Order: sequence, then C-alpha cells, then structure tokens
Amino acid sequence: MPIPQAKNLEELNEQLRSYCQQDEQRRIAGKPMPVGEAMRIEREHLLPMTVEGFELAETSFPTVDGKGCVKVRTNFYSTPCGQGLTHKRSCCRRMSRSAERQCVARHERSFGRYEQVLDLEHYLDVLEKKPGALAGSSPLRQWRERGRWPESFDQLWLSLQERHGKHSGTREMIELLTLGKRYGGIGCSR
Repeated sequence: MPIPQAKNLEELNEQLRSYCQQDEQRRIAGKPMPVGEAMRIEREHLLPMTVEGFELAETSFPTVDGKGCVKVRTNFYSTPCGQGLTHKRSCCRRMSRSAERQCVARHERSFGRYEQVLDLEHYLDVLEKKPGALAGSSPLRQWRERGRWPESFDQLWLSLQERHGKHSGTREMIELLTLGKRYGGIGCSR
C-alpha cells in the first residue's frame, strides 16, 4: 500500500477507511472466505468495547540516588537536591517528580535505554560549593547538546573569568544561572 497523501486529517481518515473496506474483500490463501466475512463472524465472539478510559501514565515510587537522580525503568532523571520525593509519573511525553504535591522537576521522556537526563538547574546549589566542576559536568554538556546553553553564555562566562579569575568568574556565572532559574532568565527555566 502506498503512503497516503492528504490535505487534512479528515481526508486521511477517509483514505484509511477506503483501504480497510478494500481489504475486507481480500482472500487469505487457504481460507474459505474473505477477510471481511471472517471478521464479522469473529466479532460475535469478542467482548464489547470498554466504556471507561484507562490511565495513560504509570505511577512509580523510586528513590533518589546519591547523584540526585531517580531511576524510571532503565533511565535516570535529575532532581533538585534536597527535595523530598513522593512519586513520579511516567507519561508518554514527560517525566515529572513531585514533592508534597508540588511539581519540582520535569523532563522530556527519554525513549532510549540506560540514559541519564540531567538538568543543569538541578545542580546549581552543588556547583556553588564546587564551581570547578561546572566546566566538565554532564548536565552542562547535555544543555549544550539540547541548545539550552547558547554561545553567548560561554562569552559571558569567559568575560567573568577574565574579570574575576577562573574560580570566582565561574562562581559568578553559577550565581547568574541561579538568578535566571529563580526569575526566569533567558535560556534557563523553561
């Protein structure tokens, strides 16, 4: 069957309905009746469709590891340090962590396996105490890969290091990121 081409969803649905109706006339080799007739006979033996919906999210109760991450299935997701974990919902598109019924962390779901999904904002408190760890950190690398760390941040960071020295300039950059997180700065909180 060719890939359907349609202007809108209604037209696509009509094409798919037409393909299904055509398929009802098909005969499977070695079977005495067409697919549609066999389908009508089988339908009499099926249970009725459910009238209730079903939960699209999976609720689990993971614990926070020593790196401030929770494991959901095979992947690890960062959380802010020092937050009490009560539950995690694993939805089809997002991961969120709640503490005392308040959402404190949210991530796009990773469909890979054995991956770490880290948010630099979750590590700012730790990095304030150890600013030298920022440059080689995995959360910073991931922010760069995802486009959340623009080139202008590197220019600002370099300028701060030139003005205040490497250690103090990095600490200043971390403080700026913290302010961005708190007050919704550019490139920080989503």
